[in-house]
Amino acid sequence: MTQTKIPFLFMRGGTSRGPYFNRADLPQDRETLAQVLIAAVGSGHALNIDGIGGGNAVTTKVAMLSQSQDDWADIDYFFAQVSVEDKQVDFKPTCGNILSGVGPAAIEMGLMPATGATTTIKILAVNTGARVIATVQTGPDGVAYVGATAIDGVPGTAAPVQLQFMDTVGGATGAFLPTGNLRDTFNGIEVTCMDVAMPMVIARADAFGLTGYETAAELNENRDFFAAMEAVRIQAGEAMGITDVASSVTPKFGLLAPARDGGTVAARYFMPWTAHPTMAVTGAQCLASCVLTPESVASGLAHLPNENPAKITLEHASGLIDVLVDYEINAGGIVLKSAGLVRTARLLACGDVMVPREIWSAQNENSYTG
Repeated sequence: MTQTKIPFLFMRGGTSRGPYFNRADLPQDRETLAQVLIAAVGSGHALNIDGIGGGNAVTTKVAMLSQSQDDWADIDYFFAQVSVEDKQVDFKPTCGNILSGVGPAAIEMGLMPATGATTTIKILAVNTGARVIATVQTGPDGVAYVGATAIDGVPGTAAPVQLQFMDTVGGATGAFLPTGNLRDTFNGIEVTCMDVAMPMVIARADAFGLTGYETAAELNENRDFFAAMEAVRIQAGEAMGITDVASSVTPKFGLLAPARDGGTVAARYFMPWTAHPTMAVTGAQCLASCVLTPESVASGLAHLPNENPAKITLEHASGLIDVLVDYEINAGGIVLKSAGLVRTARLLACGDVMVPREIWSAQNENSYTG
């Protein structure tokens, strides 16, 4: 059978994993691109048995990189969320965990040179317009992956990747509070609709009769909760100006509860049709911003730090994640300047992924007969 081979890197970025491609090696039109990514990941089967996905939404993510034409950025990062089972691709959101691997991948692909003990890469997240500065550990042999930094949700330690997020407000909807309100009520559930790094609908866990300390597995088994949450998410998403909410992963959903393990607040994040096993980097920024915003649904849940930038520690389903938020509060509300996080990444494999030629022939030397 004749197939088309596409060069790729297989990387863990933060607590997510997936293929990283050079955008030039993929079809340019979105419809064909979506079909290529579905075939590569193996969407359409719970185990992604006919592709390289891992049977979970955190392992069916795709990063596509190119040298940027933007005056500020070095690298353009185009993200795709491929569904596990229903053969859909969502190009609306971005992913901060996968972004953790963008700097290392850009160097590995030769899109960016290593410059010394550390290499600073300016990344434009083209899905949302966010600007991110990534600092990657490098050396004479290129990217350094070995280090002493641990992140909850990933075994062992690795070299740190420092991320500084800017221009994260209103990337998807154009507004910090897309509905214009600090609080809205849908189906009797009070929520805050917020767009910081990722558009989200945020509620208190007890509004759904939950503690907020449930494991991801316990939440995934609670289908009554998911049905109630999805009804609220769809109504809230439409109020936020987001189209096709029922078939899109945006807005995401988050739950908050008082901290119990030394953090600032307990949080659970949804992708949205399953519970995230840890915490999304983008979602962490939005949830931290909600915690800092007076009169949001988070008000009264946490003892806030007095310093600025403020470290907000979210207790998620697998541990903790720290978000360092540089902000100010004025008469108009909260003004976010930037958010910083530390993640890790690792190159797991590299080579060519095969897709059936009837999906994309590439019309170039990438065809492979086997």
